Amino acid sequence: MFTGLVSDIGTVLSVAGDDSLRRLTIRAGYDPAGIALGASIACSGPCLTAVAVEPAEGGCVFAVDAAAETLARTTVGRWQAGTRINLERSLRIGDELGGHLVTGHVDGLAEIVARESVTGADSAWGASTRFVLRAPRDLAPFIAAKGSVCLDGTSLTVNTVEDDLFSVLLIPHTLEVTTWGERRAGDRLNLEVDLIARYAARLTEARARAEA
Repeated sequence: MFTGLVSDIGTVLSVAGDDSLRRLTIRAGYDPAGIALGASIACSGPCLTAVAVEPAEGGCVFAVDAAAETLARTTVGRWQAGTRINLERSLRIGDELGGHLVTGHVDGLAEIVARESVTGADSAWGASTRFVLRAPRDLAPFIAAKGSVCLDGTSLTVNTVEDDLFSVLLIPHTLEVTTWGERRAGDRLNLEVDLIARYAARLTEARARAEA
């Protein structure tokens, strides 16, 4: 499990393999002693398993394997050397739950429709930025205003919802410490809907079938 609070930005160093299985090596600022083989690391959303790790200047280099399902349903299949990704270590008992519960199981891809700066009282520290995104039709019902959503491994609060469009507002700090500062209209992001919304919808569906 994760919280959607990004703790580092990693850089993909190499990609090997084909559409059935790829191995990616990633440079990160994490202490290699703290990453055990088999550890789960959220890489811009998807939960991937560390299959190798070694020390490197300023941190470590670790490797993960991505299978066909991950490559086809997330942005991982498009990553190449130089791609920057949001990283988060798995949640440990006793850690602060500052975001929301995130599984690292990507539901689909959301597309950025618009990006706009928002001026206001915080302008002395830089402008906040509003992103408008389009969700896949089958996932749109799970997204609610003031609810939580995970985009590229980042826990965010949904501001507005209109049909399959929704918006999120990012403060300057988030833009700086994640890859969101690089995001533009047309980019596609890994989307994980709120866990509670998913189970609530499933229970409602089961109840409706039972009463039919």
